[in-house]
Amino acid sequence: MTSPWLWYLSRAAGVVSLILVTLIVLLGMLTSARPRPHSAATAVAMGLHRTLALGMVVFLAVHILTALVDTYVHLGWWSVLVPFAAGYRREWVALGTIAFDILLTLNLTSLLRHRLPVRVWRAVHYLAYAMGPIAIVHALTTGAPDSPVLLGVAVACGAAMALVAAWRWLSRNPDTRRRAEIAAQEWT
Repeated sequence: MTSPWLWYLSRAAGVVSLILVTLIVLLGMLTSARPRPHSAATAVAMGLHRTLALGMVVFLAVHILTALVDTYVHLGWWSVLVPFAAGYRREWVALGTIAFDILLTLNLTSLLRHRLPVRVWRAVHYLAYAMGPIAIVHALTTGAPDSPVLLGVAVACGAAMALVAAWRWLSRNPDTRRRAEIAAQEWT
């Protein structure tokens, strides 16, 4: 089935998904950058992080399903989970597939968080640092080349993620700094 509405819906859902994933990654980086006080603000931030993630999954599902149903280009059902299986812009759609696979992994480990060791959950969650840029490049190469507005949205999302990631990596957790000071002390 080919319809311009499917194409517009797929692209719109992709843009909303990109904006939401940017907000989710930013919230994740901002809340993990400092010692976690037990306050209402932390609970609100984590609740917002989870709620936005759920909303993003819905918009991403619409993006993927409408792209698959629209027969203007052939993607194939396998291209949802298997990178480089799409018949259209194979390498750029593969980036979207890889980002989706990472998202599935993040969601699965988050659902199992209380059954997994913290180190395992955290190690898997570091994949979000890869998922964000992969999703940005997917957006830049498949959706934005022919649309200045979409290009601007993708560049703004990428710049926001890059700035907060740089801040996150350059800012040291006060607990880490204090632990390093203690570890550097001599034993007497």
